[in-house]
Amino acid sequence: MRLALLLGLAAAAADAQTVVATRTVRAQDIVPADAVRLESADVPGAHVVLEDVIGQEARVTLYPGRAVMRGAVGAPALVERNQIVELIFARNGLHIVTEGRALDRAGAGERVRVMNLSSRSTLFGTVTASGTVSVLGD
Repeated sequence: MRLALLLGLAAAAADAQTVVATRTVRAQDIVPADAVRLESADVPGAHVVLEDVIGQEARVTLYPGRAVMRGAVGAPALVERNQIVELIFARNGLHIVTEGRALDRAGAGERVRVMNLSSRSTLFGTVTASGTVSVLGD
């Protein structure tokens, strides 16, 4: 029984695949399909599905032959650092729109720090698919 379990675990580990870079992809570049492939390896914390990496933005430089770790790629940035963005606050029927300056880069669905240009206060918001920043009240 124990031997069968160990053999089963060894077979599962042998079938494990990891996404590996085939060429250098610089940080902030979009990962093309020809820059990654699946290899038989089990690297904890690495991506295991090609579709999770292709078309994403490299957050760090990806080097050939190295596993693509989670966090090394993410949604392409819609907001650049120092970019003027539209801040939207909507709650209980109240809708306020103003301008802010992005203090970080971020993609759709990611949190970003912004400075409200009217009040000079720093707050957090979530980048929407249109590139605006949605700010939630307390």
